[in-house]
Amino acid sequence: MAEQDLTPEQLKAIAEANEEKESDINYKPPAQKSLQEIQELDKDDESLRKYKEALLGKAAVVADPTAPNVQVTRMTLMCETAPAPLILDLQGDLENFKKNPFTLKEGVEYRIKINFKVNKEIVSGLKYMQQTFRKGVKVDKSDYMVGSYGPRPDEEYEFLTTLEEAPKGMLARGTYNIKSKFTDDDKYDHLSWEWSLAIKKDWKD
Repeated sequence: MAEQDLTPEQLKAIAEANEEKESDINYKPPAQKSLQEIQELDKDDESLRKYKEALLGKAAVVADPTAPNVQVTRMTLMCETAPAPLILDLQGDLENFKKNPFTLKEGVEYRIKINFKVNKEIVSGLKYMQQTFRKGVKVDKSDYMVGSYGPRPDEEYEFLTTLEEAPKGMLARGTYNIKSKFTDDDKYDHLSWEWSLAIKKDWKD
């Protein structure tokens, strides 16, 4: 079925229906410390030493000095009814994602999974942010707190968003452009990428 032409009033109504109320959080992140400084703090405190070992590992971290501290490796749409995995390799050509949209059946429930690595230093307050656009109009915005993580260059971390429901109905079908960003307390842009989602009546419509 061809995508329906929506009036500006209809687009505005969709945006208002999907827009989440943003909370005004007055939060100041603590001063950043290096991994070595953290390992030296309270090293005679046995319980704290064990806690830091659980977070950071016993051995000194050895990472590629040219690698960024945070590497976002892939994004997956987790949907039990999808006929095939919906995966974006975020270490490849990011420009292709806008040209080759995921197909998502209207009304299905799904989560977004982000895989990432922390290579050198502890990173505080990681966040996943995304804005969704329909014909150039922003219709949704979601911010997710991912958390703080210690360096483990040989191991990937995973983050899962809350369960979401795809739009449904004739007016909701069509192509959505999504701008995603992985950032932190310091507002450092670890990775930004754009991708597209085609909402259809059925998986193979």
